[in-house]
Amino acid sequence: MGTWGTITIATADSAITQASALRAKDGWDHVNELMSNWSQTSEISRVNREAGSDTVAVDPELALVLGEALSVAEASNGAFDVTVEPLVRIWGFLGGEPRVPDAESIASTLSRIGWHKVYFDVGNARVFYREPTLRVDLGGIAKGYGVDLATKHLRSAGETSAMINLSGNIRTIGTPPGREEWSVGIRDPRDRVSFLGTLRIAEAALATSGQYEQFVSVDGKRYGHILDPRTGWPVEGVLSVTVLAPTAMMADAWSTAFFVMGVEEAKAVASSSDDLQLIIIESGDMESDGMESRERSGSRIVDTVWVEASLAESFRLIDEADFAQIRLF
Repeated sequence: MGTWGTITIATADSAITQASALRAKDGWDHVNELMSNWSQTSEISRVNREAGSDTVAVDPELALVLGEALSVAEASNGAFDVTVEPLVRIWGFLGGEPRVPDAESIASTLSRIGWHKVYFDVGNARVFYREPTLRVDLGGIAKGYGVDLATKHLRSAGETSAMINLSGNIRTIGTPPGREEWSVGIRDPRDRVSFLGTLRIAEAALATSGQYEQFVSVDGKRYGHILDPRTGWPVEGVLSVTVLAPTAMMADAWSTAFFVMGVEEAKAVASSSDDLQLIIIESGDMESDGMESRERSGSRIVDTVWVEASLAESFRLIDEADFAQIRLF
């Protein structure tokens, strides 16, 4: 899936436990064979080639993940959209040099994408694309499913203390030996320090989305790689989103959805949900002259870490993070 992952198991006998770890890793290879757009032989690549001209049957696991993706798309009013890849390409964040496309290119691309153009017959696991050039990219949810699958394999092997991490999509089993909780670092989205804070969890599933690595700068303004599929433009104001959910697959999809929604809408949706818990980092730099010019001038940027009240006792900023402030919602 074009990314990295780790499987960590606490054990008294690493030789015996190695078989469990390898089986969990095999689960990731299996998901890659089904759902990776990096492979032309994957099941999703086959569906993308064929579903624009005819209704096609899909693998049951792919159907499960696609069904969840479309459900989140509907629930988020399109903030999460698995057909967004053409937008990512014209911005140069996939297979090109990052650039700011012209408004006409964005409008033209928007007219050719949209989750509602994916016809999905749930009962028969069949798919048809109402737009012939449509392509589905499950990169925003498949890694979460891979974490859930690896967790299932470890549990069936009898493992009682483990952490699975696939590109920031995390799930834990039990707790570390001699401790009541795991401690998970929340990355500083501006890289002033490695971790802005820590989140203490027991058994949980969580995912983080951030604007850390890919961006394009024009005239002192930085555009991040997370795009709003409803407008075609990068999301502004949000630096990072961490979501806890019943499954890693759900956390994976909703971390992107909340990022795109923006701070106020994300807080409202999370507060009304029994299944989702949210930490969202809002940029303290909202002036029109842009982040880079503020940083060059030496002005102090203080970001806001919005923490859902149910996580107030579990999250703390590190001592060095005097560039951030916590607010509960």
